[in-house]
Amino acid sequence: MLSLQKAASILGAFSAEQPEWGVRALAVHLTLPRATAHAYLAGLTEAGFLRRTPAGKYRLSWHIAEMGAHLTSALPWFQDARALITRLALEVKAVAFLCILEGEEVVCAIRERHPDADIDLPLDIYLPATATASGKILYAHGDHQPREFAVCTVNSITTPDEWRTEVARVRRRGYAYSIEEWIPGQCTLGVPYRHAGQVVAAIGVQMSAGRYLREERAVRERVLSIVREAEDQG
Repeated sequence: MLSLQKAASILGAFSAEQPEWGVRALAVHLTLPRATAHAYLAGLTEAGFLRRTPAGKYRLSWHIAEMGAHLTSALPWFQDARALITRLALEVKAVAFLCILEGEEVVCAIRERHPDADIDLPLDIYLPATATASGKILYAHGDHQPREFAVCTVNSITTPDEWRTEVARVRRRGYAYSIEEWIPGQCTLGVPYRHAGQVVAAIGVQMSAGRYLREERAVRERVLSIVREAEDQG
């Protein structure tokens, strides 16, 4: 089990910001002996999860993407949801997203950005549940309790009482928002996405807090309308 955890931590070190690693740098980053890091990198390369570059560094292989495709193809609702994300991004002119729960972790599975969106495309995959609209939606409908509160900004929820109040509000309204609770200057609006009567994901849009506050009602009504129309057709 420890070997699997170590291999997972090595794969998890690769990201959009850090797409490749050398043995020495990765060993320092993960506080591993250099020989251990080299052995795991070699093993993961042989197994097809990594590939070695001409410069002698390591990158994720396309086998990872292939596994991801197998995962999403096993979800009967995923392709329709992907098309919905594209429509949201186009019609709202924002960053549109779809998030799911993996255990207790909020995972952003899809993001699309309209060219006129007023924020850059976020790169985070695992999101703080208590500071994001998607986390609030998924936890509220999954009846999960947070183990801790992510203090990302001065507006983040930090107490159980605040969280209980927020969850009740989300269930009552049918949507959630996060105004500068995760990223300063940005806002996310999320709504539940249902398949076969169950909430399977959180879908929504992300934009500057300034734009959201100016256009809150119009944005919210447009997003809710698009998602409900898609669910009715599905």
